[in-house]
Amino acid sequence: MSVFATAIAGEFPESAESFFSVAASFLKELDQFFVDQQDEFELELRELVEYALSHSGKRLRPISLYLTGMDEDGKSNPGMVRAAAVVEMVHLATLVHDDILDEAELRHKQETVSRKYGIPAAVLLGDALFAQALQLASGFETTEVCRLVSEATRKVCAGEIEQTLEGGSGDDEVRRYFRIIERKTAILFEVSCRLGGLLGRPGPEMAVTAGDFGRHLGLAYQIYDDLVDVIGSESVIGKTLGTDFASGKRTLPFLLLFQSMEETEREGIYGRFAQSGALPDGIDLGKLIDDHGVVEKVGVYFSEEIQKAKAAATLLNGGEAGGGLYEMAAFVERRFWGLVRPEEG
Repeated sequence: MSVFATAIAGEFPESAESFFSVAASFLKELDQFFVDQQDEFELELRELVEYALSHSGKRLRPISLYLTGMDEDGKSNPGMVRAAAVVEMVHLATLVHDDILDEAELRHKQETVSRKYGIPAAVLLGDALFAQALQLASGFETTEVCRLVSEATRKVCAGEIEQTLEGGSGDDEVRRYFRIIERKTAILFEVSCRLGGLLGRPGPEMAVTAGDFGRHLGLAYQIYDDLVDVIGSESVIGKTLGTDFASGKRTLPFLLLFQSMEETEREGIYGRFAQSGALPDGIDLGKLIDDHGVVEKVGVYFSEEIQKAKAAATLLNGGEAGGGLYEMAAFVERRFWGLVRPEEG
């Protein structure tokens, strides 16, 4: 029996803590790596770097890299730890910049970097994290690591830029949404799993399949996160909610809402939303979402991506359902349906 199967005793764990405990040793090594890395930054940056690293959240990307690359005994290697640090630094840099664009005040129940230290310092911290990630990536003997990380970093930036530009409408805009989140979110999950395959047990021949798992998991996770912004509880989630709507981001829940409206209703509300990111006075967003069955429609898109992730995980597990990556997809799936149907949780 694998170390993962032993840890969960054949059942999906009820709590996030028991799920993450599977990768506890790897994450401990990663934490120590980050502690050692802080001395690589200039003195003026160290406090900000430490603050950002201490609020990095669930670390799903490093965990996905570990679960992809670990051997039969659950062991990793130093290259996997280093690669996980590279991806996590890029991810943290995007979060720091995201919070500036969204004018968010909270992340993981703490002040955002931009709120605590100011926007100029936050912008430069994000840049420094990007730079350090690429420096770490350049230290591998194979140039493939640096190539994958550099390409992913560029795509993340492209996704951010496209999100700020004026989009189209209707079905075309839904396709545009998926293009954006594939660049902004899914690419880092994809690279994490490809690096796990490249540096760990599956080997380079399975790296593309591992990347497919990561991409679909990342898409599903972003769909979940966008729904959280609409119907989640700020006190439970621990970050500022409603920022997507307030900043005019056309995430999937809003696109599906506008699609389902009658033309006259849509023109009035969508026009106001497109201009200011706000609904007209007297409009109840929650009621609109319920009346138009938006959550159920979002669930269809989510289910499609999570099933593709499970299928790729099955391939990586020798054609059998189960294993660490499959259970990770199941974890994200449980989070989504727990948000949608809390009474069943």
